[in-house]
Formats: sequence, structure tokens, C-alpha cells
Amino acid sequence: MCGACTSSSPWPDAHPDEAAEPRRSHPLIGVVGVCGAGKSTLVAALRRDGYQARQINQEHSYVPDLWRRFSRADVLIYLEASDAVVQRRLGSLPFPGLLQSQRERLSHAREHANIRIDTDPLTPEQVLDKAEAQLGLLGIAKPATGGEPRRPVPG
Repeated sequence: MCGACTSSSPWPDAHPDEAAEPRRSHPLIGVVGVCGAGKSTLVAALRRDGYQARQINQEHSYVPDLWRRFSRADVLIYLEASDAVVQRRLGSLPFPGLLQSQRERLSHAREHANIRIDTDPLTPEQVLDKAEAQLGLLGIAKPATGGEPRRPVPG
């Protein structure tokens, strides 16, 4: 890991043997982006809203299509964030060139993403709203969550 990220695995809840996993009742949403782009925040919010979502730490892998091989996501969301915003969110970066290196590793995922969201000007709640709106345009309706009211996303 780069030292700036909060996750500990390139595929936190994805495993190479997922082919044996039972058929999903809802599409699986994969989320990629550089460290500090908001992946874990968006995944937590999507899950809270009833979606099946998974953070994919493609930015740490030299395997260009790790996002495809290990996550088996039906929809891929790419979160963009500028160097300045990531620096503000994380406080510091462990070494120069980190984000450029991550963007290069993410280029395949970015090219194949169904949804791209620039998180720079948005609050976490706005990123969630934008993601859910785009999912709706792709025909992925918000799952029933038992009527739980939406709570603000921690930011």
C-alpha cells in the first residue's frame, strides 16, 4: 500500500474464487479511484442505501484489469480527484508522484467505467446523489432498504 490509503487489501471483499459465489439478486457496483477520491465513503453510502457495492483498490495493482478479474462488478464507478483535493483530504502524501502513478494504474478502469464522477467540488452526499442518479440512468433502481431514512454521509 502507499501509506496514504485506509484500506489494507487491493480487493477488500473480493476474492479470486468468487465464481463460486451464489447469483446476486442486485447488480454489483465496483468503485475505483486514486487514494483520497472517496471510494470507501461512497461504497459505505451505497451499501447503506441497499446497493451491493465494493471498493476495488486498482490503484495499487500493476494488473490493468484487476477491477474486472477480482471484483466481477456489473457496473464500474470511477471517482476522480485532483492532487490538491486529495492532499487536503489526506493531509499528506507519502511520496511525490504517487497520484500520477495511481492514475496510470487506473487508466484501464477509467476507460471502461460506466460512470465517472469528479469528486473535487462535491460533498460526500452529492457524490452519492450523482452516483445514484447515474445508476438510475443505467436502469439500476435503488433497492428497497426497508424504508430507513437517509442519514448524512460522514465527510
